[in-house]
Amino acid sequence: MAHAIDAPIPNASQLIRKFIRVQIYIFAILLQILFSIDFTVALLRTFAIHLITMSKKFAFYLAFFGLLLVAFYLMLFWGTDLWRKKLPVINEVKEFAFVNQLGDTITNRNVEGKVNVVEFFFTTCKGICPKMNTNMVKIAEKFANEEDFVILSHSVDPERDTVGRMKVYADSLKADPQKWMFLTGSKEKLYEAARRSYNLDDLNNAGLPINEQFVHTQLFALVDKAGKVRGIYDGLNQKELDKLTDDIELLLKERCNGPRFVNGIFQNNPN
Repeated sequence: MAHAIDAPIPNASQLIRKFIRVQIYIFAILLQILFSIDFTVALLRTFAIHLITMSKKFAFYLAFFGLLLVAFYLMLFWGTDLWRKKLPVINEVKEFAFVNQLGDTITNRNVEGKVNVVEFFFTTCKGICPKMNTNMVKIAEKFANEEDFVILSHSVDPERDTVGRMKVYADSLKADPQKWMFLTGSKEKLYEAARRSYNLDDLNNAGLPINEQFVHTQLFALVDKAGKVRGIYDGLNQKELDKLTDDIELLLKERCNGPRFVNGIFQNNPN
């Protein structure tokens, strides 16, 4: 009578060596895709399917080392924000120096480490600007207690929008000068910022002589703590304003140039 022959079962050391090789390969993939949540879910789903079909002994070894792997990744990424939803980087803000409604010079350093919403307007505007700033007031009120948040409102008509006029306008909106800065300066530098830093106007419009140019836009730009533009929104569209509010909250939670891994591991200069 023929007897069934059981397939040889690998010993524990062979299983461990094979499992470690697989995990090194998986770890390399995870590093390449920045710890993608979607990939991790797919990996766990595949692991669960194979686990069901395996022998109990083999499944025990895999489950044990799988738990060790999960614990390792938790220790590695805990304290970072790589797992958070990320907004795309659109542009990087170039260096600037403008004057606010108090007559103080404001540069990149003044907003470093702060999330900021940026707009361009002029005080004598009777069209879209009052509506834009009515909406901006709501944003200012919502984030009034956030230390890491500011609003930058740039003039597009600096010849008329002197420091004194900007202060009167800011006071009419009850703007806190530490939280909402009304900026003026040279027309050339202001327009350059609108186009080359914040992407709020078409670069092709820079072809005319500066005295013939005029920027008039209802768009708001959202800048993160590291000075990178992360979103552009229609300042007159409520749905986009709601998204702007959500994205501000997202960026406020985002770390500014923090370590990619806990304790700076795998970096040349660990913290």
